[in-house]
Amino acid sequence: MKLLVTGGTGFIGSALCRGLLRAGHQVRVIDDDSRGSQRRLQDVAGRIEWVAGDVRRADDVLAAVNEVDGVFHLAAVNGTEFFYQKPQLVLEVAVKGMMNVLDACLSQGVRTLITASSSEVYQRPEKIPTSEDVPLVVPDPLNPRYSYGGGKIISELLTLNYGRTHFDRAIVFRPHNVYGPDMGWEHVIPQLTVRMLRCQAAAGGAREFDFPIQGDGNETRAYLYISDMVEGLLALLERGEHLNIYHLGHPHEVSIRDLVDAIAAELDVAPRLVPGPLQPGSVQRRCPDIGKACALGFRSTVNLREGLRPTVSWYRQNCPQPHPE
Repeated sequence: MKLLVTGGTGFIGSALCRGLLRAGHQVRVIDDDSRGSQRRLQDVAGRIEWVAGDVRRADDVLAAVNEVDGVFHLAAVNGTEFFYQKPQLVLEVAVKGMMNVLDACLSQGVRTLITASSSEVYQRPEKIPTSEDVPLVVPDPLNPRYSYGGGKIISELLTLNYGRTHFDRAIVFRPHNVYGPDMGWEHVIPQLTVRMLRCQAAAGGAREFDFPIQGDGNETRAYLYISDMVEGLLALLERGEHLNIYHLGHPHEVSIRDLVDAIAAELDVAPRLVPGPLQPGSVQRRCPDIGKACALGFRSTVNLREGLRPTVSWYRQNCPQPHPE
């Protein structure tokens, strides 16, 4: 198949492109590189068709969709700090981008669409692990955090409802805290790693130092390594069912306290946690039920310590502030 990946130079998008190439597919990418980078695909660049464009511009998307068999729509503005700082941009990319992809697919007769959603669509689920049928909510439209979750809810509704009549396969997936080397700087694992390095540097290179965090450290998430994420997306492409939603994540719930300890072990430091306030709208617990994806053959095979080793190493080597070795 010839497949378009929107947001293909992003963290998940670039890894997906590699996975699609390995699986024998032809790959085209559209990205404006505002948050992604073509360097992530430098060694396979000659095997990829490139469209420099913005999903908010209909003409760019139409050119990218021309003569492809299917679309993975991943383009988004992710990273919690952006939800608070740039909610208008977050929504504009989500809603305009989704509509432009749908319009282009209809115009070009593309019948396969797989859309990225997010665990942010259900905010504070009552049931842990959480299945795909929980209610989707925007608790407070005045809180800019929900710009991302709200945009993803709209994307799901558009994908599934257009999918009823215009697609042979329209599928939504909700990724849960995907991580790995070079994932960007706005997510919890790189932020904790970089902050740890900077706190150690401020303490004169001491192994023990105070380490401020948001919350008390008992908040939980479930972390999926990037290679497992790609295998999950390939399973959806091959066996995912029309008008279905799938969680892609790890079934093991991890507290922030335990995550800090695991990162600290990789850096050989011993930070003393200093609790702090949470951002408004922060979620206490989150962990997916991945039974539906597992029924397609998906497995999360990389445990947290195995995945943190290359991830923390990459951020240690690329930390933007010098630190003692």
